[in-house]
Amino acid sequence: MRNAPRILMCPPDHYGIEYEINPWMKRTLASVRDVAWHQWRTLRETLQALGATIEEMQPQPGLPDLVFTANAGLMFRERFFSSRFLHEVRAKESPYFDAWFEAHGFQVVHLPEGMYHEGAGDALFCGPALFAGYRTRSDVHAHQWVARETGVRVLPLELVNPRFYHLDTCFCPLSPTEAIYFPDAFDAYGRRVLEAHVETLIPVEESEAFRFGCNAVVLGKTVVHNSQCPRLAENLNQRGYRSIEVELDEFLKAGGSSKCLTLRIDGEEAADWG
Repeated sequence: MRNAPRILMCPPDHYGIEYEINPWMKRTLASVRDVAWHQWRTLRETLQALGATIEEMQPQPGLPDLVFTANAGLMFRERFFSSRFLHEVRAKESPYFDAWFEAHGFQVVHLPEGMYHEGAGDALFCGPALFAGYRTRSDVHAHQWVARETGVRVLPLELVNPRFYHLDTCFCPLSPTEAIYFPDAFDAYGRRVLEAHVETLIPVEESEAFRFGCNAVVLGKTVVHNSQCPRLAENLNQRGYRSIEVELDEFLKAGGSSKCLTLRIDGEEAADWG
């Protein structure tokens, strides 16, 4: 029997739009603190009600994006591959993530200098393969290095729309054989790779992709995603999944949603590590 999912989150004490490193972020469009807290708390309570164990990091002043724990690194069994962030403003988060994982008994692995890799934001298991987004925040060399270190087959996917700067904004495995995705986030070759290696691909329409419908948390047959995605919810329900919408618009201002706000410590639900 599978153990209860373990998810790492970080309260949004210091969350805000303090810089601009993706097209969603506008310092003139400030986050509303009380609303952000309410939305974050609703997500946490929803995941807890679904049986997940939530573990929390200590928020840190000056690190507004520490709340997006998916970018901390990539989990593989008992190893935590710490991210090498492209932007210095986010690289300051890594010592805090590393310290948390070391304190909780994980082996912290650092990528070689000169490579960029932004963790579970750009690396998602679907069946036996690790699908890896590159171009915007992570690079192919980093993905190749991770492949050698883990012995897992890595399938790089080029991201061509700057609004979908991480793979988890446009691709979400539901099981080892199913995933939702936004086709226009990928180049033609990337779409062919997905079609060749994922048995069932469920496209998300543009308006709901821009609501970050693909940036979802999957717990068994339940999918938790941002609100106002009725077509996605209908498609999921038709395929035997339960759709739960949680409004996360305050975090959409920074280019994040439910998946960005969580990191599966025990590995992604769709992972098949043999």
